[in-house]
Amino acid sequence: MEGFLVALVVSFGVIFVAELGDKSQLMALTFATRFKTVPVLIGITVATAVVHLASVAIGYGLGAALPTEWISLVAGVAFLGFGAWTLRGDTLTEEEKRKAEKTSKSAIVAVSVAFFLAELGDKTMLATITLATQYGWFGTWLGSTIGMVAADALAILVGRMLGKRLPEKTIKYGAAVLFAICGLWLILEAVTQLT
Repeated sequence: MEGFLVALVVSFGVIFVAELGDKSQLMALTFATRFKTVPVLIGITVATAVVHLASVAIGYGLGAALPTEWISLVAGVAFLGFGAWTLRGDTLTEEEKRKAEKTSKSAIVAVSVAFFLAELGDKTMLATITLATQYGWFGTWLGSTIGMVAADALAILVGRMLGKRLPEKTIKYGAAVLFAICGLWLILEAVTQLT
């Protein structure tokens, strides 16, 4: 039990700090301006749990690495697409608005996929792999997942607060810029790793 607690606390602390100011927080902030808080948090949790489970499996069992540069490149291009889509905007009929307010399934899927792609090869994934080589896999997985979700929850809280105070046009342009920054960041990381 002592080894589990050490792995949990160390992993939580390292990943929480590593996530502060990371592109994932920008993503969380961006998604929080578009979707309700709970679906965004669920999407982040699902993606993080899966990526960090893979990370501890790699770190603890295999000691291998993923071809992260190509995954980052694809994710970066996808984020540029998200930014363009946000600028283009969508219009909903009254019936579609009612359906969107009732269901959050599409938001959960969008956030999960985006975070999954962005986290593959990210510094938090690499940190989790490293931690798993030194500590037990379960405590590392749980601590790193909770640490990342907690850090991104801060960004969601900020996003919710800004969303109530800013005009819709400002949020739309701001979200598009944040998606573009995330996309360019991912592409730059990929190109740097490929060269």
